Amino acid sequence: MRTYDFTPLYRATVGFDRMASLLDRAMAADTATTYPPYNIEKLGENAYRISIAVAGFTADELNIEAKDHQLTLTARKADTDEERVYLHRGIAQRAFEKTFQLADHVHVTGATHADGMLHIELERQVPEALKPRRIEISSGGRSPAIEGKRETVEA
Repeated sequence: MRTYDFTPLYRATVGFDRMASLLDRAMAADTATTYPPYNIEKLGENAYRISIAVAGFTADELNIEAKDHQLTLTARKADTDEERVYLHRGIAQRAFEKTFQLADHVHVTGATHADGMLHIELERQVPEALKPRRIEISSGGRSPAIEGKRETVEA
């Protein structure tokens, strides 16, 4: 197992604490469990889908929570009263917790559960204030105006 020391990064940068903690988490993810299997798809420029194999779980036994740029899926199998005798048990129905780190402005827009798959729809919703703006270039002594805003000059 490899370990990396990010201490020099902390000494040489200011304001990059979140990026350094993301690197720490990414390095720790090598030891994370791979159960249940999942896919991450890019559906469009700002649309994504996480598909997770949750065979044997009902929608009531699954919980999805989004908080602080982190998406957490937990599954707890309800206790059954009937005793079953298995000759072979290959379908894992154990409880699990899976977390995904979400980028800035990525929000969960919905989730569906069908045919043993849980699909979580995500969308990047960039606020207008962060989108690029076109700045007019004027000739002469006047200052340029920003598209979408009017500038009034009092004499």
